[in-house]
Amino acid sequence: MQKVLVLGAGLVSRPGVHYLAQLPNVELTVASLYLDDAKAVTQGLSRAGAVALDVRQEADKLSRLVAQHDVSVSLLPATEHPRVAQLCLAHGRHMTTASYISPRMRELAPAVLDAGIIILNECGVDPGLDHMSAMRVFDHVRAHGGRVTAFRSYCGGLPAPEANTNPVGYKFSWAPRGALVAATHPAKYLDQGTTVEVPGDELFGSPERVEVPGAGVFEGYPNRDSLPYIDLYGLSEIRTFFRGTLRNQGHCEVFYPWVKAGLMDQTLLTDLHGQTYRGFMARLAGSEPLPASIRAGLARRMGVPQGHRSIAVLEWLGFFEDDPIGLEEGGHVDILARRMASRCAFLPGERDMLVMQHELIIEYPDKRERRLSSLVDFGIPGGDTSMARTVSLPLAIATRMVLEGKIARRGVFGPTDKDVYEPILTECERLGIAFQETVES
Repeated sequence: MQKVLVLGAGLVSRPGVHYLAQLPNVELTVASLYLDDAKAVTQGLSRAGAVALDVRQEADKLSRLVAQHDVSVSLLPATEHPRVAQLCLAHGRHMTTASYISPRMRELAPAVLDAGIIILNECGVDPGLDHMSAMRVFDHVRAHGGRVTAFRSYCGGLPAPEANTNPVGYKFSWAPRGALVAATHPAKYLDQGTTVEVPGDELFGSPERVEVPGAGVFEGYPNRDSLPYIDLYGLSEIRTFFRGTLRNQGHCEVFYPWVKAGLMDQTLLTDLHGQTYRGFMARLAGSEPLPASIRAGLARRMGVPQGHRSIAVLEWLGFFEDDPIGLEEGGHVDILARRMASRCAFLPGERDMLVMQHELIIEYPDKRERRLSSLVDFGIPGGDTSMARTVSLPLAIATRMVLEGKIARRGVFGPTDKDVYEPILTECERLGIAFQETVES
């Protein structure tokens, strides 16, 4: 009997837990800060148990759990992955995650390789399915004598069109704070041979118009540093390489002034006890706590008219109301995330939508083509969200491969080797998560 430890029982965990629980000879332990969340995820599963665990405060308990399981699946915040990785290294256990390989994780790579264990990262949707589906196309092109000269990739988790019912144009299918913080990272990409750098506060400044067949037209903006993936993908001769995020039209018009006003600031404030949303907004605007004064102050700080949509959306979210924030401390982004989590949640029966698209320009000896590889996936009304399925199912499949000894490589790496990505994509297709391709001269 093999044992798997799943750390985290948040919004995306259920499909992967249930996939692993159906495997023969596998026992699961789901550990969460809140025991009720772990119990909810494991409900009805005969070989899955739930435990309460605070990974930051209960280091000994976490160490014992890691030692007792063959693989640890970390669905914790990305900052906690190195903590788990160090314990896996100490106990000689494997680990899988859906997050980017952080610098701290890379520092562990030599020791992990020497220990002969696997720490497989970036096996979710973005990162994850984006890498795997792209590598499948790249390997196909190379096998047929082609050369990729341009690559533009986009991904977005959004409300389905019929569920896009609020003025924000967005609803949260994963951790609100994580979604907001992810939108503040500086970006870098290659455009016609020139490196372009975008500061974190300028991401929303110049969105692109991106059309995805079967899904609609969206706004796209750059996603983190694209350049390391050029070598990882083996595209040393490429002229354009861009990885971006998709949002509904009008999103950047709202978020760009918010960033400029400091609403995404992560600086810790320790004086939030008893603070109301109106009081916080007045402090941010440098004004009296009156709606008219707040609007005027925000307009000055954002550099927009008082009637601008970005201010109207803040009012819709309830930032001009006297509701208590309910935090003792936190950054501006924590306050924004808390308010948006309650006002921008999916209602019962609503579907989310996951959209991903790669656009490639490919040169062959005798022709030149444009290839689109697109994934449009919807959540199940009353069931799992698309975000949960596309994050946790690839991760669970990767974990299954580790358990079954089907990954020969050791060390810290992502799913860009064919013997890793091909089985994961094939199994995802069996589960209804499949890319569609179109090619034109």
